[in-house]
Amino acid sequence: MNEEYLWDKSGEPDPEIQRLEEILGTLRYQPKTFDVPPEILMRPRRSYVPLFAIAASLLLALLAGGIWLRTRTSQVPVDHSARETPAVVPTPSVPLFKPDVDAPPVVAKAEEKPIRVKQQRPRSRSVPAMSAQDRQEALAAKAQLMLALRLASEKLSEVQRKTTPVPSSPIKNQHKVG
Repeated sequence: MNEEYLWDKSGEPDPEIQRLEEILGTLRYQPKTFDVPPEILMRPRRSYVPLFAIAASLLLALLAGGIWLRTRTSQVPVDHSARETPAVVPTPSVPLFKPDVDAPPVVAKAEEKPIRVKQQRPRSRSVPAMSAQDRQEALAAKAQLMLALRLASEKLSEVQRKTTPVPSSPIKNQHKVG
């Protein structure tokens, strides 16, 4: 038996192998094209439901935006000549709380800006206007709240800075090359 014939069909063929090739030749792979019968072929359906859903959601968004703009612009104009402009209440120089004995004193930053209060028009007609005294009290309360929040933020930043460990190397997971 010649093994070269089995691998690349070179050399002298063995008669027994030729007989097996003839017998099994009918079972050899024969490529065929895949033909779909015309009864099975169907035209692809086009679904318009997602397009209608998108169009409906855009229409609802536009409608809601239009209603919102209409209610926002339909408010009665306010006569600006009759309205008083309240003075900005300065932050109190006396602390409103008793500081801890252990805590270092809070030093005011030189570049702190004064608190500005935006004047807003009333959103609806049913809300009564505040008196000048009530407005000044509200502005003073707001200034106190802002001072307390600023102090709490500084304290939290200091605690975070003290409790966060300093990394030994600015580059983490550094591997030696070579």
